[in-house]
Amino acid sequence: MPGPMREQPMQNEIRPHTGNTLRCRGWRQEGILRMLENTIANGERPEDLIIYGSTGQAARDWPSYHAIVARLRELRDDETLVVQSGKPVAVFRSYPTSPRVVLATCNLVPRWATHEEFERLRAEGLTIHGQYTAASWAYIGSQGIMQGTFEVFGACAQQHFGGSLAGRVVLSGGLGGMGSAQPPGITMNGGVALVVEIDPSRIARRLETGHVEEAFDDLDTAWRRCRAAAAAGEARAFALRANAADVCEHFAAASERPDCVTDQTSAHNLLHGYVPSGLTMDEAHRLRASDPDAYRRRAGETVARHLRALLALRAEGVPCFEYGNDLRAAALANGVEDAFELPGFVPLFVRPSFARGRGPVRWVLLSGDPADQRAADEAARALFPDDLLLQRWLSLTGKWAPIEGLPARTCWLGYGAREAMMLRMNEMVARGELRAPVAVTRDHLDSGASAWPARETENMPDGSDAIGDWPYLNAMLNVAGGADLVAIHQNAGNIGGSISAGMTVVLDGSNETAERVSRVFASDPGIGVVRHADAGVPEAVEFLANSDIRAGFVD
Repeated sequence: MPGPMREQPMQNEIRPHTGNTLRCRGWRQEGILRMLENTIANGERPEDLIIYGSTGQAARDWPSYHAIVARLRELRDDETLVVQSGKPVAVFRSYPTSPRVVLATCNLVPRWATHEEFERLRAEGLTIHGQYTAASWAYIGSQGIMQGTFEVFGACAQQHFGGSLAGRVVLSGGLGGMGSAQPPGITMNGGVALVVEIDPSRIARRLETGHVEEAFDDLDTAWRRCRAAAAAGEARAFALRANAADVCEHFAAASERPDCVTDQTSAHNLLHGYVPSGLTMDEAHRLRASDPDAYRRRAGETVARHLRALLALRAEGVPCFEYGNDLRAAALANGVEDAFELPGFVPLFVRPSFARGRGPVRWVLLSGDPADQRAADEAARALFPDDLLLQRWLSLTGKWAPIEGLPARTCWLGYGAREAMMLRMNEMVARGELRAPVAVTRDHLDSGASAWPARETENMPDGSDAIGDWPYLNAMLNVAGGADLVAIHQNAGNIGGSISAGMTVVLDGSNETAERVSRVFASDPGIGVVRHADAGVPEAVEFLANSDIRAGFVD
């Protein structure tokens, strides 16, 4: 089994402030500033403000970043900073209970929401790609999606392998900011992970941080190592330097195959993220710069081959699924008409949780003290003794979830549990059990925070996959409830393909914050329950009928 993950080294001169010294006029502003700093410190290319997904940015440019910092430091408790696609544009008077920051990123008018128009606007410095948690300053490194990945592979194991991945080899691709969660998600469920990555610098980084324990340049050698580990019942994580499409094609034609296959390459952006077959990273950089049209053409040909190989493996009975990286949409655009015959991970494994308002909450200990992280973990253990999946996750985090920047924790909590946990932590801050306030946020991939017909809202029972009202409602409810930061993004995958909302609340120990917690952490997941019940998801209909949510519709 891989050794303990090591703390992620900082890679640039931006460091999140720690301790109890305020640089801003209040903890709500200070907490947001530390979240911004922490997001950049954990980024893939912090020098370019690129956080993950090859293009996801935290700010439009360095002047915009410094202006955001300056505005946050002077922002009053009755003012709100407005950020448009990574650039601060105004400060307006509001109320002490209003958000301190509102953000909107990459929201193009629907008929103009094309990749070409986005690239034109971005080239002119008018917008950025926000991804999910990059532009909303909620990225905490690989742990951000690690528990979700743990739960997805746990559900996969339950459906296909009797509850465990022990003795199984899972093939995936990509070791970037999102893909780095795949190896621990697989090994935490007892399996052997083989993750294909073409970029040697990413492999080196994941070896350094302990996400993978060995790397290979030869497929045959890597495969023998995987099969030996699986036969011994070991949970191991390996990297292979190769092109994921080439490797999937190899196994589609081979007699021996992985037990399960998915992918986390940056297929949402064929120019800046996905690497065509036959190119090294240096060759890819040169071609991208010299002939972007040729690059896109070759990347499109490769992604089509990649998807066809996955469909061939699935036809042979291998469980295969897309992990939300828009691989299918990219392949469809490049001639694979049956690309969406490959199922997505949300309807396969996640929807029952979302239907009950359960999803990825993350809290960040602004003190910077690992002791605060341990105290918060113990509070979660004590509050939810019957949540066996959560208890198992918390028992594994010391080994598998390194501290990257500020100490943080992601936990999947449902309606009611979120409010209880945040009230408990706010109380811990008030009593001095935590050394500084706590920033609480979540992924945009949550119960009612995203409309993405190729992922979160794929195959809704009533056919409402493309209805985009729900994330807007989520954002407005978070403003009404008094979240400290509220964000609304477009895309996160292909431009025009999705709408999503994010939020952050800073727990400063005050009674006023406790009141806002009770509002925000009821309505934020609650609208997700309502959304799924309205669509006819059975788990949501049952949960809503037995909850305290007053639904406005009649069954």
